[in-house]
Amino acid sequence: MFKTLVLIGAVLAPMAAHATDAATDTPLAQWQADGTVIFDAADVDIDDFQWVARPIVIFADSAADPRFRQQMELLAALPDELVTRDVVLITDTDPAAKSALRTKLRPRGFMLALIGKDGGVRLRKPLPWDVRELSRSIDKMPLRQQEIRDRRAPTE
Repeated sequence: MFKTLVLIGAVLAPMAAHATDAATDTPLAQWQADGTVIFDAADVDIDDFQWVARPIVIFADSAADPRFRQQMELLAALPDELVTRDVVLITDTDPAAKSALRTKLRPRGFMLALIGKDGGVRLRKPLPWDVRELSRSIDKMPLRQQEIRDRRAPTE
């Protein structure tokens, strides 16, 4: 149990570390500087990430929800895989705050939502998913396929 709490603290620590930067940087600028930063849904406008990043939004009724904890542990296991795919992590564990994302996506308890770079919801899951499963889903997206082709193309 203690190990789990320490891991959760390590995963959520970037939110606290970047809270002081919020006055000087936009969430997009913070994410571009550190692709592993985790944002609270109340602090971001999802439209800022359109065509730049793929938001993964993790909803729960409380940060103590075991599914939320498990999801954060799974995401913390392979952060480089998410950075490679331009993923920005956003959490919302306060239903009373009624964030714009919560109002738009209408989760019931725990929910993971993957949003494409175009702003469309690509995936909704009521249970935690590991990075490998998320990576496969992202890699099947047409825009991601184009990104992969563009990286392989020889530069002149």
